[in-house]
Amino acid sequence: MLVLRRGYSVPERLTLLGAGAAVIGSVYPVLMAHDGSHGLPCPLRTLTGVPCPFCGLTTATVALTHGQWGPAAAASPLVYLLAVLAAGTGPLLAARVLGRAAPPRPWPAAARQRAGRIALAVVALSWLFQLHRFGFI
Repeated sequence: MLVLRRGYSVPERLTLLGAGAAVIGSVYPVLMAHDGSHGLPCPLRTLTGVPCPFCGLTTATVALTHGQWGPAAAASPLVYLLAVLAAGTGPLLAARVLGRAAPPRPWPAAARQRAGRIALAVVALSWLFQLHRFGFI
């Protein structure tokens, strides 16, 4: 039995997140059809009427895992970035699990700050998209 007892790098976490999202996106419609519900509403949108930066991500994931490219982009283009990052980092995770790649090294402080700024910009752009999509701007 293979047991991993180390911390995961950001690319590895993205891979695991993407793999989990793909599995959930594949079975989500079946689960929702089975119990008759329409899924979980966005808490921010439910309470305030304002969509969050991640509104539409479940819909986009389901659409993408079922090959519906247009509806996925219309719900949340962020799903494409996450899918590309997860697919691109999958081989790295597999290589590390098999012992063919070195374990992750900590990023320098400047690289972490830069990555944080990029992530913040991506979230801000996603939020602008959702605000436009729901008619707020």
